[in-house]
Amino acid sequence: MSPLIPKSRTIYFGQFLVTPQVFHTTPLSFALVNLKPILPGHVLVSPLRPVPRLRDLSPAEVADLFTTVQRVGRMLERVYGAAALNVAVQDGVAAGQTVPHVHAHIIPRSQDDLADQGGGDVLYDLLDGEEGDVGAHLRMHHAAKRQRSKFPVVPDTDRKPRNEEEMSKEAEWFAREMAKETEGTDAEGSAESRDS
Repeated sequence: MSPLIPKSRTIYFGQFLVTPQVFHTTPLSFALVNLKPILPGHVLVSPLRPVPRLRDLSPAEVADLFTTVQRVGRMLERVYGAAALNVAVQDGVAAGQTVPHVHAHIIPRSQDDLADQGGGDVLYDLLDGEEGDVGAHLRMHHAAKRQRSKFPVVPDTDRKPRNEEEMSKEAEWFAREMAKETEGTDAEGSAESRDS
């Protein structure tokens, strides 16, 4: 289990128990590693309260969810040396949502990382297709680290769901990196306060 998640806490993503995959929590949200990431570092951020649509969240939950997306995204850019991020929310079944629990995909990107598959916008096709079907992957293989500086694109036919040990190791790594992110933010905030 992630070093920052209390052992007594259980976290569900829809009906799936995902506690070992969770690497960061806030009072209202959590971040978890993905069973079958489209690119290395592809993670999800979700509210703790399992509701299907963005419209079902309270203003406080929306603020916390997207603040968590920002913080996790900043960490992923740092550890992967990413040049950009894709942040996507499939808000409802007709939009491709396969687990009825609001979640944002965060995917670190580098220049031309999907060039051999048709370019950067192919990511949206991957999210809408079998590759992005989080629910199916969780149902089929419910429950690692990836290369940290490169973004090897794995052909879809070669992409296999990861086992719980791989996901737990990645969650532990990301939890340590989020702790560094928090320390850096706290230090920056303190410095800014002193400078004001």
